[in-house]
Amino acid sequence: MKWYHYIACFFAGAFLVNFVPHFVLGVCGISFTTPFATPPGKGLSPAWVNVLWGLFNLVAGYVLFRVGLVQERSIWALIVFFAGILIMSLNLSMTLSGLHN
Repeated sequence: MKWYHYIACFFAGAFLVNFVPHFVLGVCGISFTTPFATPPGKGLSPAWVNVLWGLFNLVAGYVLFRVGLVQERSIWALIVFFAGILIMSLNLSMTLSGLHN
């Protein structure tokens, strides 16, 4: 695998993790922060914006998953993919904890 496959693997994990909160809260009808809120990343966006943003993240994650050749049974591709999941999950939990409580 080439070096850029690993970058795609990492960001596939990151985008797929970011899909979850936006889509779930959006389909539940709950406003949540998005890059399109005012102020960006801190304000709340309507539920339908979160559904669309979540679906964008799902599509981007899927495309990067395929580009990164994660499905080719490469242990290093899987490790980098799950590293993207781990780092994005921790980043989201620290960034969003207490934001709207």
